[in-house]
Amino acid sequence: MAETAVAPQTEERPNTVKIEDAGPSRKKISIEIPAETVDEQLGSSLDTLMLEAEIPGFRKGRAPRRLIEKRFAAAIRREAKNQLVATAYQKAVEDHKLRVLGDPISEGLDKVELEAGKPLAFEVEVEVLPEFELPSLEGIAVRKPIMEVTDEMIEAELDKLRLHEGRLEEREAPEPGDYLTGHGVMIAAGVEAPLVDINDAVVQVPPPEKEGKGMILGIMVDDFAKQLGLPKAGEKATIKVKGPENHENEAVRGADLTITFEVTRVDRIIRATDEELVKAYGFQDAEQLKSAIKERMGQRIAVEQQAAMHQQIARYLVENTTMDLPERITAVQAERNLNRRRFELMHRGVPAHQIDEHIAELRAASGDAAVRDLKLFFILDKAAETLDIKVSEGELNSRIVQLALANNMRPDKLRSQLIQRNQVGQVYQQVREHKTLDAILAKATVTEMPVEEFNKAMAEEAKAAGGADKPAAKKSSSKKSAEKAEAENKAEAGESAPAEKKTRSRKK
Repeated sequence: MAETAVAPQTEERPNTVKIEDAGPSRKKISIEIPAETVDEQLGSSLDTLMLEAEIPGFRKGRAPRRLIEKRFAAAIRREAKNQLVATAYQKAVEDHKLRVLGDPISEGLDKVELEAGKPLAFEVEVEVLPEFELPSLEGIAVRKPIMEVTDEMIEAELDKLRLHEGRLEEREAPEPGDYLTGHGVMIAAGVEAPLVDINDAVVQVPPPEKEGKGMILGIMVDDFAKQLGLPKAGEKATIKVKGPENHENEAVRGADLTITFEVTRVDRIIRATDEELVKAYGFQDAEQLKSAIKERMGQRIAVEQQAAMHQQIARYLVENTTMDLPERITAVQAERNLNRRRFELMHRGVPAHQIDEHIAELRAASGDAAVRDLKLFFILDKAAETLDIKVSEGELNSRIVQLALANNMRPDKLRSQLIQRNQVGQVYQQVREHKTLDAILAKATVTEMPVEEFNKAMAEEAKAAGGADKPAAKKSSSKKSAEKAEAENKAEAGESAPAEKKTRSRKK
């Protein structure tokens, strides 16, 4: 259908607009469009359709007006309604200078009927930037951990590469640490349709270090090993769990969930040999491979140092900014929080399966932690405006390349995925926030110290603050307790444990 002209409001027939508070960071916009504007838009939509409609027995654009109106009445009203609502909403936002985040939400708009000769009234709710004052951005005290690549770290990284280049060996019966592929279905009590229904879902039988905890369909389950058992191919396991309060799907939040998992395959990852690694990566020998690992880990340490300093600035901003926020974040806000953290982990090269575990942990984190992360989002947005932070197309493309390399992907493949999933905006937001934190860091008072001293100081501060935080830099891979602490402290800008090398996807 051709683009339809939109009947604008005029001085003689202005829209009636009412703006009300709908809670912290939310506004309700009530709009009534005059009947004259409605009639004009219906006529305009009909004129457009007459030019485009093809009806048997008539040439295109030559069918009688009354016939077009009768046959396409519903489509005409729908087109006119969409045009009127979109235009009136946009003008209301501009006229009242609302700083809107995301798309408007309206539970009853689809039930509102457009009728000739009658005004059109509707309501929407929008999330808006809260009003608040930024704290001083000058001279923030920041510690910089000095880290070095050790032989122990190189060996640990080498072992991850052995796992990454390993092969899947099908097993008859699983043991702790093995992977199960199967059909996963999630159902909430009182809801008929499944919330999740995935074929070829993959879960890991929790290894001993997980202490029975595991993830299934994006949900962390404390007694997963006990409920899952050791099912063989063809067998089914049933998992019961309470839905996490910060899940991006509101139907999952606090719901009594039943997850069934029918196993179709059991696999174990057999680590590659060092000789296979050397051949796979095109090196002459193991020493040359280790040298390359050391160089790459040196680059990662720079990322870790920056993340540790960003974390401290983020904490300062959150603790020294006062604003009104909702007690319980919305599904849209929860999804934004999780996506921000997902891309932060990707930036640091955390393996895909570990990212999924982190995200599951964040869903299960406290509501206070989720609200802190939302608060940081608002703060960094305002700080970016205050500091006039811009993101160029080149910087956006460069970040996509960095994300691809950190996750062993081709940049063109990652770019295609981001476009298909409508996630380019998330990368833009990450670059903008990082540039904002870097600009504040440039004004900070930075003190360098050995990583051991740094971790001790951070631990003491966390203890004094009630134990919500944890050391922001480590010399080896993160522990389970650190992951849990990270989930409870998700308001920080970056992860505090160093990123780990990407491991193999569980399916080939």
